[in-house]
Amino acid sequence: MDVRRTIVLIDDLRSFVDGRGAEVARTSAAGVRLLRRYRDRFLDELWLDHDLGGDDTIWPVVEILEQAAFEKRPFDVGVINVHSANPGGAAKIAQVLRHWGYRVRVASGSADVGYLDGPMTS
Repeated sequence: MDVRRTIVLIDDLRSFVDGRGAEVARTSAAGVRLLRRYRDRFLDELWLDHDLGGDDTIWPVVEILEQAAFEKRPFDVGVINVHSANPGGAAKIAQVLRHWGYRVRVASGSADVGYLDGPMTS
């Protein structure tokens, strides 16, 4: 039996502090590409950060999730964890995704993610 979990983290700086296996995207464009790879597969967990450095935000990823739900083919995600340090942004993400029927947990300040990789340069 395969007990591996499929986890995607979209965050410009943070990683999982416990070293759990996850696919990581550091920009919204990389997040969109990664999410599209999982279009027809189950994701146990999707972790979203609002601010992704500079002017980049998670909203292009959220729009992909919204569009899929609008088309009556939502992504199959066990739980979406919004772990942003931006409380207003986190609340808006949660509100939008819950509206479309996704299971969302606001995990701002979660001890699961931390600044392990250092500042991004690109």
